[in-house]
Amino acid sequence: MQNPTALCFLLAAYTRVLRAQNRVVQCGDVNIAPSRLDRFVEGQVDYILGSNPLGMSYMVGYGSKYPQRIHHRGSVLPDIRKHPERIGCSEGYGFFRNVTSNPNVLIGAVVGGPDVNDRFQDSRLVVSQSEPTTYINAPFVGVLAFVKGRANV
Repeated sequence: MQNPTALCFLLAAYTRVLRAQNRVVQCGDVNIAPSRLDRFVEGQVDYILGSNPLGMSYMVGYGSKYPQRIHHRGSVLPDIRKHPERIGCSEGYGFFRNVTSNPNVLIGAVVGGPDVNDRFQDSRLVVSQSEPTTYINAPFVGVLAFVKGRANV
């Protein structure tokens, strides 16, 4: 999701410039209006949130099907009320390697997402697919603000 979220953030910002200057993008002999770029961005948001071949939202906690085993320490470790003993750094690997769903749901986090063939292994061990990162989530916040703002126009 790193590339789609970053690209969509860039396109969302660029459509504002195009609109302000009453311009279109020339791609070969095709003129692409800002509205077409808007639809592309909205389509990518839909894909990330579940309109994809797996019917899975890559945003944790959104919809009925989303990643259950994300690569995130706070999501993997048990609640202190259930496990009051100290957990050292290397002792956390037992929880990390456990194949059950994360005991703590990091609602709103977008994970790395599927591979180029739309396959997704819901596994903490597949870091590129299961880790929520700032370079994925930060631009996506901007994209969601853009889409929400367009809905209010």
